Amino acid sequence: MRSILSASFMTAMCLSVSLPVTAQAQCGGNFSSFVAGLKAEAQRHGLSAAQADAFFKGVRQDSRVLKADRAQGVFRMSFLDFANRVISQNRLTNGARMAQKYDAIFDRAERDYGVSRGVLLAFWALETDFGQVQGDFNTRDALVTLAHDCRRPQLFRPQVIAAAELFKRGDFDPARTIGAWAGEVGQVQMLPDDILRNGVDGDGDGHVDLKGSSADALMSGARMIAGMGWRRGEPWLQEIAVPAEMDWSKTGLNRSLSTAEWARMGVKPRSGAFAGGQGSVLLPMGRKGPAFIAYPNFKVLFEWNKSFVYVTTAAYFATRLEGAPRVDPQSPEPGLSVAQMKALQQKLQAQGFDVGPIDGILGEKTREAVQRVQKRLGLPADAWPTPALLQRL
Repeated sequence: MRSILSASFMTAMCLSVSLPVTAQAQCGGNFSSFVAGLKAEAQRHGLSAAQADAFFKGVRQDSRVLKADRAQGVFRMSFLDFANRVISQNRLTNGARMAQKYDAIFDRAERDYGVSRGVLLAFWALETDFGQVQGDFNTRDALVTLAHDCRRPQLFRPQVIAAAELFKRGDFDPARTIGAWAGEVGQVQMLPDDILRNGVDGDGDGHVDLKGSSADALMSGARMIAGMGWRRGEPWLQEIAVPAEMDWSKTGLNRSLSTAEWARMGVKPRSGAFAGGQGSVLLPMGRKGPAFIAYPNFKVLFEWNKSFVYVTTAAYFATRLEGAPRVDPQSPEPGLSVAQMKALQQKLQAQGFDVGPIDGILGEKTREAVQRVQKRLGLPADAWPTPALLQRL
């Protein structure tokens, strides 16, 4: 999935557009008139009038898509709750089986693009349960519905045009192609524009089929991750043990030190040795919860998906699939309920902090604001909001 939402889980968005678009994407209004505008735009991008008519024939608004777009509550869960929910022994077992079954494909993906099999397996599992759950929304209708909706038209309108281009190439059936509610398609859930730019014919049949071909899906996913800036042969996440006391304000993804500097502060790998180089200490549930060192490749994964809890879980899952032990949950302090988190975000916003939308989700902006407030109040600045912090504010 190219960083909007997945077939199984709903998350935030990010988009890289390679097709030219209008300066201001139009949205809303009469649906038929809106579709007529899309047809004209598709023709400007190279479709014939007949092709544009065929692509948009029978298009309709899907109310289920808008309902799903407004309901993203799963990412209000903590890291441990989310990880325990999605990383089951069954998925670990199936991951090992798939690694063996597609061993040659994973070897090729690593050779050609430098992306570890654990990372590909983790996203394959979390997105579609290794291809078993790819979504049941008509992709064209979902994209047109979201483009017409005035919440994020600049995000989805280019994807409609990209899907039309795939149709022109013979790799998209507008009536039958189904996927996730936000328009992602296939076993690793990629948007049409990303399929155009990163699609790989992994099985050599002359077509890029991300739905039916695991080889195509995995090679395309690897190419996309590589294009995001993945560093060949480098790690992404490693579990650590942190001392009882340290300068917690140095932790977080926006701060990076050498592993030697972290070691001097008392940070130790839970198993093995540090990989060397730079890394950030990641405390997804505060200083008393599980702890990781996030290497530069970890940040690349946010180009796939913008949800902090999703990316952290996927990265941790990838290490498990490559043999790392189960994370030590430690004893994190109680977090906030959804209502409390919204109240906290409102208080932080009132104090001038940019926390993004008031959605009850502990995202990057809210974490950064919490850490700054903790430091100002003389509290351990570990970016984990607690009821005590809320009360202090």
